[in-house]
Amino acid sequence: MATAEPDINSNPPQPSEDGPEETGQEVVSPESYIKHPLQNRWSLWFFKNDKSKTWQANLRLISKFDTVEDFWALYNHIQLSSNLLSGCDYSLFKDGIEPMWEDERNKRGGRWLITLNKQQRRQELDRFWLETLLCLVGEAFDDYSDEVCGAVVNIRTKGDKLAIWTADYENRDAITHIGYVYHTYRESV
Repeated sequence: MATAEPDINSNPPQPSEDGPEETGQEVVSPESYIKHPLQNRWSLWFFKNDKSKTWQANLRLISKFDTVEDFWALYNHIQLSSNLLSGCDYSLFKDGIEPMWEDERNKRGGRWLITLNKQQRRQELDRFWLETLLCLVGEAFDDYSDEVCGAVVNIRTKGDKLAIWTADYENRDAITHIGYVYHTYRESV
């Protein structure tokens, strides 16, 4: 079997003045494939009220994410909250915190609650829920973001509810700041 030896006398191709040699491959900058990390890892939960099961059996972990890109990938592939059946919930909590008051991180906590009437579901629910999610993953609560455990949207026949859950009801400065930012952010968008 004959092998070809490299021709050491030939000159390698030189790049043109227009840029790198045409190889049929696109040059990709690192910024296009490096994901943007979030400050926390988050877990999305789904609750579907099936009366034949226990409350905990109705609660399912959907996915976890810790980058901006993974948040949007998940958000764009789940059902909008306004399309969920009555009795269903979405919950977004920091990883390691379950969306129930019995969880150790929620026991001493409280919540900021927004109630919507039935007519607001089609016009405002999805926007309010997305704004709530962006407040959480974007750490919009400044120095008090650590005091936020998560958020829940409840779809109910009489009207829907959105809530941000906080860690410690006795931390008045944090609770007040979180409520102020959440209300202000919602109003400004």
